[in-house]
Amino acid sequence: MASPPSGNSFTSTTMSGSEENLQLLMDQRKRKRKESNRESAKRSRMRKQKHFDDLNTQVDLLRKENSEILTSVNITTQHCIGVEAENCILRTQMAELSQRLQSLNDIINLIKTTTTTTTAGFSGMDCYPTSADNFMNPMNMLYLNQPIMASADMFQW
Repeated sequence: MASPPSGNSFTSTTMSGSEENLQLLMDQRKRKRKESNRESAKRSRMRKQKHFDDLNTQVDLLRKENSEILTSVNITTQHCIGVEAENCILRTQMAELSQRLQSLNDIINLIKTTTTTTTAGFSGMDCYPTSADNFMNPMNMLYLNQPIMASADMFQW
């Protein structure tokens, strides 16, 4: 006679079904974890790419700014060289004008000395032209007592 199914047989079939469900559940979790990891890796790659793009944009901006600064420095340097050259010219002109002024003051002092000795030795002033416009005219000798002074305006060109 046939024996009725034992509890062991039923249990093994039930266990087998439970193991299959457990295995399916684990496979499902594993797939979800893999999918989640893929999405996380994708987001990470996107963040990394965005950061890389931001850095490249910043590099481009800094290069442009450096170029503008370099251009500005070059322009300023050229301007400074021009100003230095102009200062050199002005210093040379000032030295030349100072030398001329000193020469004119020396001439005036010589004329004063000569005039004093000639007027003391001679009663007449016939050695000078009689024109009123002549700076050597005795009437204009009052102006010869003053030294010639240079003003700042005469250095402006």
